[in-house]
Amino acid sequence: MAEDTSYEWKPVKGFALSGLFWGAVSVLIGLIISIQLWKPELNIAPFLTYGKLRAVHVNGLAFGFAVAEIFALSYYMVQRLTRVPLLFPKLAMVQLYIFNAAIVAAAVSLLAGMTQSKEYAELEWPLDIGVVILWVMFAVNIFGTIIKRKEEQMYISLWYLIATVIAVAVLYVVNNLAIPVGLFKSYSIFAGVNDANIEWWYGHNAVGFVFTTPILAMFYYFLPKSTGMPIYSHRLSIIAFWSLVFAYLWTGAHHLVYTPLPDWIQTVGIAFTMFMIAPSWGSVVNGYYTLAPDWSQMKTNYLAKFFILGITFYGLQTIQGPTQGLRVVSQLIHYTDWVPGHVHMGTMGWVAMTVGASMYYVIPKVYNTEIYSVKLANTHFWFVLIGQLIFSITMWILGIQQGAMWKAISPDDGSLSYTFMESVVNNYPYWKMRTVGGLLFFVGLCMFAYNIVMTVLRAKKIPAPAGQGR
Repeated sequence: MAEDTSYEWKPVKGFALSGLFWGAVSVLIGLIISIQLWKPELNIAPFLTYGKLRAVHVNGLAFGFAVAEIFALSYYMVQRLTRVPLLFPKLAMVQLYIFNAAIVAAAVSLLAGMTQSKEYAELEWPLDIGVVILWVMFAVNIFGTIIKRKEEQMYISLWYLIATVIAVAVLYVVNNLAIPVGLFKSYSIFAGVNDANIEWWYGHNAVGFVFTTPILAMFYYFLPKSTGMPIYSHRLSIIAFWSLVFAYLWTGAHHLVYTPLPDWIQTVGIAFTMFMIAPSWGSVVNGYYTLAPDWSQMKTNYLAKFFILGITFYGLQTIQGPTQGLRVVSQLIHYTDWVPGHVHMGTMGWVAMTVGASMYYVIPKVYNTEIYSVKLANTHFWFVLIGQLIFSITMWILGIQQGAMWKAISPDDGSLSYTFMESVVNNYPYWKMRTVGGLLFFVGLCMFAYNIVMTVLRAKKIPAPAGQGR
């Protein structure tokens, strides 16, 4: 217990609660835009249209929620795994304040229509500079703490954090290289097909090194900690890590199948995407075998459910992704709603469940208390699980229908069997079901937020049980 008091938990608390707030706001915006698709009269103002709100939704969840929780949980893990306090805690607190200011500025600028018009890279150049500054602050603390570590062994989670810091820095800087032509406008230094190739090299790997590697760091750390069972195979985790890091950076071109991008680049992207199944499932198998000696924890330990279902959705996503990268599949489902179904299985299943469980573990530790309600956490689990399944499965079915309708031709004269408007009208029942799934997920998220906030509030009133460590 004496050693625990030396750790720096303020940045962990600050980023954790900030991410919780921005996540709730961004999911609510996602719910609104899902309704706007089948109820277009809700596009009530130029700055509240689907196109502008969607950019806020995506950036709010990617940066406001995911990156904030990555900062929080990384700062927790790096201290515990190195057995030294954060090297520059005051720098981390400055980072926290700049981060929240940047999120507000990002939302305002996107609603005002200031955008680079690149997926996951919409922010204009002044905010890009702010993102880089925030990431440098993060990198200084992560690398500095690791260098000063007392624990010689480099556990797998630290490797994933190192990969995250380096890869995101390279990806973000290269893709956002631009020539400013004003305070709120710039033009990419890349053009044409090269611009598209760089964008999806960044876009897919932003998913890889924001929604995958840091989340795997959490999984490998918090699953053993929350279950009391050692990771099944450290060797398998290392093999999976290096295979994943090597292969991921080559996969972006699968977003550009059947485009002017040269066929050989498309094929390289597809080949490495297929290879990605192996390292991804290395972690899935590692997770399953970790819990294998005591599967009863799926009933008795509420955190085990989150982690195991989370890694299951990660595994399913890394089969579905390579499959849809194949040309024969892509020709049917590319540009359809199958794609958001695929993405949201990862974000709502893998990311949200793993981050949520990690937060349930960390918040009581840093506040030296117990979780407010295990029953509420279990209810949260079922709401987000059912909501995510309704959302994803509905979009997969719709995507197949859309692709089939767009491609259907008359056997008599070869003309299209359906107008585009007819395909849109047939989307409405599925879009409404997606809203239902999103609503269930949002209700679950509200339960999660309430549980975390109440845990924080009770920390001052109810002391932790004797012997509880951090």
